Amino acid sequence: MARGKLILICQSGGEFVTNEDGSMSYTGGEAHAVDINRETLFDDLKLKLAEMWNLEYKSLSIKYFLPGNKQTLITLSNDKDLKRMYDFHGSSVTADVFAMGRTGFDREALNNGNRACGIKLAETVTPIAACTTSAAACHAATATPVATYTTAAPSNANSSTSPEAITPLAAVPLPGGTPADSVRSVKATAKSPTGAIINSNLSSAYTATENLDAANSSPSGSVAVATDATAHDPTIIDMCSTPADTVKKRRRTASWKIGANGPAIVAVTDYVEEKRKITSRKKNIQNLSIAVVADDLKQQGDIVPCEDDSNSSLFLASSNDVPPDKLVESWKAGIVGVGQEFKSVKEFRDALQKYAIAHRFMYRLKKNDTNRASGICAAQGCSWRIHASWDSSSQSFRIKKMNKSHTCGGESWKSAHPSKNWLVSIIKEKLRDNPHHKPKEIANSILKDFGIELNYTQVWRGIEDAREQLLGSYKEAYNQLPELCEKMAEANAGSFVKLCTAEDKRFQRLFISFHASIYGFENGCRPLLFLDTTSLKSKYHEILLTATALDGDDGIFPVAFAIVDSENDDNWQWFLEQLRSAISTSRSITFVSDREKGLKKVVLAVFHDAGYGYSIYHLMESFKKNLKGPFHGDGRGSLPGTFVAAAQAVRLDGFRMCTEQIKRVSSKAYDWVMQIEPEYWTNAAFKAERYNHITVNVAELFTNWIDEVRELPIIQKIEVLRSKMMELLHTRQIEASRWSTKLTPSKEDKLHEKTPKANGLKVLISSDTLFEVHDDLINVVDIDKWECSCLGWKATGLPCHHAIAVFNSTGRNVYDYCSGYFTADSFRLTYSESINPVSAIPKPLSDGKTALDSPQVLPPCTSRPPSQHREPTSTKPEGESNKRPVSCTRCKELGHNKSTCKADL
Repeated sequence: MARGKLILICQSGGEFVTNEDGSMSYTGGEAHAVDINRETLFDDLKLKLAEMWNLEYKSLSIKYFLPGNKQTLITLSNDKDLKRMYDFHGSSVTADVFAMGRTGFDREALNNGNRACGIKLAETVTPIAACTTSAAACHAATATPVATYTTAAPSNANSSTSPEAITPLAAVPLPGGTPADSVRSVKATAKSPTGAIINSNLSSAYTATENLDAANSSPSGSVAVATDATAHDPTIIDMCSTPADTVKKRRRTASWKIGANGPAIVAVTDYVEEKRKITSRKKNIQNLSIAVVADDLKQQGDIVPCEDDSNSSLFLASSNDVPPDKLVESWKAGIVGVGQEFKSVKEFRDALQKYAIAHRFMYRLKKNDTNRASGICAAQGCSWRIHASWDSSSQSFRIKKMNKSHTCGGESWKSAHPSKNWLVSIIKEKLRDNPHHKPKEIANSILKDFGIELNYTQVWRGIEDAREQLLGSYKEAYNQLPELCEKMAEANAGSFVKLCTAEDKRFQRLFISFHASIYGFENGCRPLLFLDTTSLKSKYHEILLTATALDGDDGIFPVAFAIVDSENDDNWQWFLEQLRSAISTSRSITFVSDREKGLKKVVLAVFHDAGYGYSIYHLMESFKKNLKGPFHGDGRGSLPGTFVAAAQAVRLDGFRMCTEQIKRVSSKAYDWVMQIEPEYWTNAAFKAERYNHITVNVAELFTNWIDEVRELPIIQKIEVLRSKMMELLHTRQIEASRWSTKLTPSKEDKLHEKTPKANGLKVLISSDTLFEVHDDLINVVDIDKWECSCLGWKATGLPCHHAIAVFNSTGRNVYDYCSGYFTADSFRLTYSESINPVSAIPKPLSDGKTALDSPQVLPPCTSRPPSQHREPTSTKPEGESNKRPVSCTRCKELGHNKSTCKADL
């Protein structure tokens, strides 16, 4: 996001009124302005609004409108919903929200005294009267939804059953020069006033060894965040935090951060108390575990932060923004010596792993359970060792023995390798900052921050595990497809959604065409569809098939798409059959695709009366790849432009002239052009709907959308595609509502370019419909057939300058002779329907199993596409083996190894 904050116009005390046109307005009440940013937590916002409006926390309901939609209210219920609202308003300055609930705010009942609120109150705004036009509509063009939205009616008993948008008439200025832009909310694992658990970096499931109960954890002493612009609080470094907090501290430690909207205060992560429950370690785990930064217990979940404890070692740093090297330096005093106390064994392990990183050595835990932990240096014969156990008298985990000296000379660090859980926790934080981090970048960052060198495979596997923890299981996402299809079809009546699986329940195909797309294509678009493919860039190598049209402004209009397990003729035919069922139109449709895909037979087999042509963009790309010297005349650089001119030439003699120019530069390029059938790509020979002016990659729209979310599971990718299409239709709908021209902007410009050329032309009248126009040549214009002998009118759908000269001399309106597809009204009709939001899909069950009434869908078992590597060629003479000879390391002779060596040495 370019801007860091969004001003919420929070309104309460009024009521919703439904207007005659179905839109809604809000009357009465008051309004306050509150600043939030993308890091603001929902519970913080809810607490602030409950206190602001004196409403009961549990009954408080917060709602808002989608930009431009004054008929459906969206309910905010969690952090994800709040981020969606923030993203959906794009670069807007303000957004309207409505607070409803029972009167009576009781802070003491919340038992949340240590909570740091991440919301800043801007100023109070008093609405003068009801307003039926929401300010949110002004920002719809820049909104960017990234996921589904759940619509719900207001839960307040005093509100009307029909929700509506409101906009206070008083303006809310963007605060300028305020030192604190916004406060990033504190993130901790604690019970919210509603009873919900606020998630931190805790693992979703704990091991039997630890038997932790995170649900009963309570907030401990948290670090206060400075909200006054005149003071800076010192940074508090907690030795009980996890190694992953090294990355978190960079952006969450209390400090000033200068951004596009001025300075902002970044909050410190609260730490939570861990409930300790003693259990015995499984007897069959006897092997020593090597750990550098974490105990590598196979059944243990993510490393979790410990509580801020007075017995733990805390340090004050001089800088508010602690770099990783400073933080690691502070870990050196995390283990002091004999007598040091910790609240639990987990707190001790966390301190020990940081201590090991800071002092650059490896250790092994010989004994490791909830009662005791004994560690030795991983280097054989080193004297360093430590032993700690639970002390019932002090109710603490205490270090009983420790030898701080190392006699290994740092040998243990040379073979250092982190545990899987530690590595995943670090990578998760880095992916939160940038989901597109590459393995090499993460490996370099870990080496710089922690001094641990990792290979590519280690980091790549860590990224896969981290993404699954952050985004959900790729495999289980397929099992949610039936429910998603059902919800999309239910929310968008008239849409075509079809899911197909194989006999073994593996995913095969999914077709989606929304009613808004079907209606827009049938009523406002030319009968022209571009077929193309793009990869979903996932581990299962699915392919996205797309059918895209052009609107009246030559903008890309998505009609349908399908996800298939592989690209082949069977899947293409199935896609086209579904498309034929969806777009039941009597028009003859022209299909355009990449010539190399060979779709002509498949298209004509499904659409018998269809036209078919080769994509100019793909022909151009193939033409460039096949350009080989020698080149003469104007050189290679002139060939692409000449190729396009040949495609767009309206007469055969013009086409031949262009190809002769190509021949003079390169005979090989000429031969390549001439082997392509001209009736499928040149204006001069093409008989169906003209498309040669489109020289861009029409599928790039889908490609860019997929590229943004290439790491997400399939369910979320489909949701992003739906959201992007929904926003595209809405944005263009808003744009078209502002047009005052008869034609779309691009067509209006082209028509104006031709008008000056018509001035001064001599027009002779033959009949009411037939005219003769003189310029350099004599051209015949038939206004009844919309034809000119120059062929420009027929090729473009807009009158040529000869026809415009006729209209000027006869007093006719030139707009009456333009293609109806190019009018602004036709464009508005194309985008008159909307794609509706879809309610959120619940996450898969934690054990990976599905409900009994849910059909099971497995991922496709598609192998990786074949690589283009050449077969290795042998340089050995025929009959000679390529095997490496065996060499003995004892006698250095060939033909045997050390175990079979019989030499007397």
